Amino acid sequence: MSTILSAIQADITILAVDAIVNAANSSLLGGGGVDGAIHRAAGPELLQECRTLGGCHTGQAKLTKGYKLPARFIIHAVGPIWRGGTGGETVQLRSCYESALSIAVDQGVSTIAFPGISTGVYGFPITTAARIAVTTTRAFVDSASTAFSEVTFCCFSPDDLDVYNHVLQEGQT
Repeated sequence: MSTILSAIQADITILAVDAIVNAANSSLLGGGGVDGAIHRAAGPELLQECRTLGGCHTGQAKLTKGYKLPARFIIHAVGPIWRGGTGGETVQLRSCYESALSIAVDQGVSTIAFPGISTGVYGFPITTAARIAVTTTRAFVDSASTAFSEVTFCCFSPDDLDVYNHVLQEGQT
């Protein structure tokens, strides 16, 4: 089965996919941006479950139920704070995607949606982040015998969507 990679501009909390990925902070207890929106939409049970997880290291991910979201699961991935690119940020971001995808495979996920991990307040440059997201995801689905039917990159703004669409097209040539 061939996996479809696509980009859309949407509210990730309303997507009817098996799993959404949360651009979480290391506490996993909610925050601003995507993280806060997911916690608000999922309801208080999400915070209760996250309190039992003991946080999460940068570059890693952990799984919770989706609660009030259309998605069955939330995969909380902790991205790096951009510090100019000399502190291992690209390796950590790549690891976020690999960890989230591995968890998804373990759960039998067929459809998954990612936000732009670390591209908000963490300051990761969108073009660099999109390239890491797309190339890491392509390499993962190409090398593993996964059952993903679709991986969606859910963008916050029209500008981010343009970047992701450009990066997705780069890999097609």
